[in-house]
Amino acid sequence: MRKEPCIQAFENACKAKKARGMIYHSDRGSQFTSHAFRESLAKRDAIQSMSGTGRCYDNARMESFFATLKKEKLYKIKTERYPMVYIKSIIFRYILVYYNRRRIYTSNPGGWSPAIYRERMLSQAA
Repeated sequence: MRKEPCIQAFENACKAKKARGMIYHSDRGSQFTSHAFRESLAKRDAIQSMSGTGRCYDNARMESFFATLKKEKLYKIKTERYPMVYIKSIIFRYILVYYNRRRIYTSNPGGWSPAIYRERMLSQAA
């Protein structure tokens, strides 16, 4: 694994939300333990949290998400036939339009999507 895509993804996410001081959880891959990646975290006052060796359950939610993305979207199309930019746009739309806004969730009361559930919780708290 290369560290550059991980650093770029982290930087892009931070810029989009003007984020600082978060906890960043990852596995112990070389891209996350690299000096350059740790410097990127330090610039944003991020605290790095890593799974222990052989502790796959620490990352279970993300593994579950990627399994869902593959089953519901990527395995249904022949990704090798399309340019990378097109596949990225499919993934982007799946996450931002469908997964976060329309998909039914049995884990949330009422089956609301994450964005709708969050909006309802915030409006009740106000």
